[in-house]
Amino acid sequence: MPSPDSNNEKSAEETRSRIMRAVRRANTRPEIVVRRLLHRMGLRFRLHRRGLPGTPDIVLPGRHTAIFVHGCFWHRHSGCRMASMPKTRIDFWQQKFDRNVERDRDNERALVDQGWRVLTVWECETRDLEALAERLRHLFHIERSKSADADSASSGGRCCET
Repeated sequence: MPSPDSNNEKSAEETRSRIMRAVRRANTRPEIVVRRLLHRMGLRFRLHRRGLPGTPDIVLPGRHTAIFVHGCFWHRHSGCRMASMPKTRIDFWQQKFDRNVERDRDNERALVDQGWRVLTVWECETRDLEALAERLRHLFHIERSKSADADSASSGGRCCET
């Protein structure tokens, strides 16, 4: 007969597994925020180009630019409070995070070697739409008057909620 502790461990593993399956790889909220801002600025792009190293989230072929929208936790945004370390299984998590950071660095290097400009937008940056919009306008040399207001990106293009 299994001990009560083994049942708790199995339950915890099943819960962890369910949570991990729910973590999305594409079309995340931060990614959609960035896509809406770019689109409102008149920029056109492709999504998740598998032929490129690291499968960038957003690719602007005409500007030879690849954009990664990284979660602060998974990709270890330096100095961000969202990049906390789990309290259990620290060795496991540290190795996992180190591999993620190394893979990100390798993918960026490979893209640069192929002549791509690489941008990283962090999840926490998508919380301040005006600052993110300003950063993107600056990077793509877009005048403020030519781009839509950042607030419209969060409301799906509607001027007010109905």
